[in-house]
Amino acid sequence: MTLKILTVVGARPQFIKAAAVSRAIRETAGLEEVMVHTGQHFDADMSDVFFTELDIPAPAHRLDIHGGGHGEMTGRMLAAIEPILISEKPDWVVVYGDTNSTLAGALAAAKLHIPIAHVEAGLRSYNRRMPEEINRVLTDHLSVLHLCPTQAAVENLSKEGVRDGVHHIGDVMYDATLFAISRAEAESNIFSQLGLTPKSYSVATVHRAENTDDPGRLKAAISFLQKEAESHPVILPLHPRTRQNAERMGIALTGLKVVGPVGYLDMAKLLNGAVAVFTDSGGLQKEAYFHRVPCTTLRDETEWGETITHGWNRLWQGPDFTARKEINEYGDGRAAFLIADLLKKSL
Repeated sequence: MTLKILTVVGARPQFIKAAAVSRAIRETAGLEEVMVHTGQHFDADMSDVFFTELDIPAPAHRLDIHGGGHGEMTGRMLAAIEPILISEKPDWVVVYGDTNSTLAGALAAAKLHIPIAHVEAGLRSYNRRMPEEINRVLTDHLSVLHLCPTQAAVENLSKEGVRDGVHHIGDVMYDATLFAISRAEAESNIFSQLGLTPKSYSVATVHRAENTDDPGRLKAAISFLQKEAESHPVILPLHPRTRQNAERMGIALTGLKVVGPVGYLDMAKLLNGAVAVFTDSGGLQKEAYFHRVPCTTLRDETEWGETITHGWNRLWQGPDFTARKEINEYGDGRAAFLIADLLKKSL
């Protein structure tokens, strides 16, 4: 008997995680995968390039849904995913992380009584102003299989009464990083494109709605980066929404080396050669650690508390770094194969 796994993705971090799990599914007998791409990240530089670089099979269904408010986007996705689930009749629906695509996929599956596996379950920032926090909490409480990257995530779920189907499997982002490092060194020419040398620059990203939609916070984040750029170049691959909002709010990006969105291999090489990372991205906080580069998070809290306690991360307006030590929670680079095995055995 072959189990059908329907995977819902829509944004850059999900492509990266799904790449690792898709490879594991292809190598596990008795599993087949159908991928749905909602289109939440629709720009070729933030979508198609990841499928090419990371050997992800072309999605069977592309919905091209993006733009609009959170409710509108999630509702359109929900309406579009439901008939696909009815037609495909999957045994599992797998969702990743905390985007609108995640919640839409989980809601559609739950209403059709299809079991949901949530990769990166149990993360909490405890900031309900973040749409990502709402998405991840609701998805966790709809899911049957909770695939947690850390023991803290397991404990967060336990506090909310979620204890069945909970597994600490490590972090698939670590799997993806190990896959990307050697390829990035061989294939990426981002250093020559940007005129960089290793360990002479920092990398920054700003894309979370809590920063980009608030003029005061966006101005403060950009000012923080401009201050850092006085001592060394700060490379800022700019999210399209951030660029549009900065222009609309009259916030100048002078002093920063602004570039367009970069592919995963280019970003892996940039991270590996950086002296520091500044970001409001959850995933990039961990990727910085995987490359052993100190990170400053441009937020007031983080769902990756172990990066703070182990000295590799700090909040931009919080205490300085603590003493650094290794983080042992993220696994050995085989989290994706643990996921595939659990999908096969848990039905």
